[in-house]
Amino acid sequence: MPRHILPPLLIPLLKRMSDGRFHSGQDMAAHFRVSRATVFNLLQAAERSGVSIHAVRGKGYRLAESLSWLDAEELQAMLAASGHGYVLKTVEETRSTNSLLTQEALAGAPHRTVLYADYQHAGRGRRGRSWQSPLGGGLTFSVLWRFERGMDQLSGLSIAVGLALARALAGRCPLPVRLKWPNDVLAGYRKLAGILVEVQGELAGPSFAVIGIGVNEHLPARHRQEIDQAVIDLAEMGVAVRRSELLHAILCELAQIMALFEQDGIRPILAEWPHWHAHEGRAVSLRTPDGHRHSGTVSGLDEAGNLLLSLPGGEMRKFSAGEVSLRPASAK
Repeated sequence: MPRHILPPLLIPLLKRMSDGRFHSGQDMAAHFRVSRATVFNLLQAAERSGVSIHAVRGKGYRLAESLSWLDAEELQAMLAASGHGYVLKTVEETRSTNSLLTQEALAGAPHRTVLYADYQHAGRGRRGRSWQSPLGGGLTFSVLWRFERGMDQLSGLSIAVGLALARALAGRCPLPVRLKWPNDVLAGYRKLAGILVEVQGELAGPSFAVIGIGVNEHLPARHRQEIDQAVIDLAEMGVAVRRSELLHAILCELAQIMALFEQDGIRPILAEWPHWHAHEGRAVSLRTPDGHRHSGTVSGLDEAGNLLLSLPGGEMRKFSAGEVSLRPASAK
């Protein structure tokens, strides 16, 4: 499904309809001070974006399925109480939270700025892939982290972020949560969340990272059909959690992991990695961007966060993030 810019008022209208009740076109038109024709056009735009709406004569319109939204005031209060120093910024819509936050970082946005979007219409994943984020169905945000050290000392940062995200999700998911190197979070061996870390700055410092995170909350069937791997969402697992609570939990874990990373680098984080690694000690097939496949057994990570693969002949090879596509050996 093509991503597209939403018409003005669509997200506020859907938020108003998220109480589970019927709303008449007349009442919504009066509330937003627009015509009933405008309300009708907005509802059609919502359906084109994947939102199912029930219309009943004499009652009005109701969302067929509930959508999740962030309670920004609640999250602000949680962040203030936890004292991690985050600065929250929210937008209704953007192309990509990573792209927007990178622009703001270059313009001087403060350390630990969190940019949350209700909807991003051109989200990005690793290696140029798109990130599917249906309207109201996924948690999408980015975090700005500034470093005094240079870019060459940030090896393994995505490994650290993955561990923080896995910790936050594991306590809420009934299925086992695992990490697929380098930066996917799996539940029941299906993708639940993804990470995109982008770094800029000087080799000798300072530098900054924009950490993009997406968590599947409720993926409609039409969106799943566009994804080239097995996916899962929180709704499918019966996980009901307020978006503010989930985002706060992730940010708290991230603050703890990043403090460790800033002090001691990736080494202590690697000690915990085997516990979470979905393919540790397993036979796998790795495909590099040039199309070559490498079969072997996963033997952990090196001190830079590269994957170590033991080949059938006994040779140990390493693969860096962004160069490989990891699949179980049984995958075709």
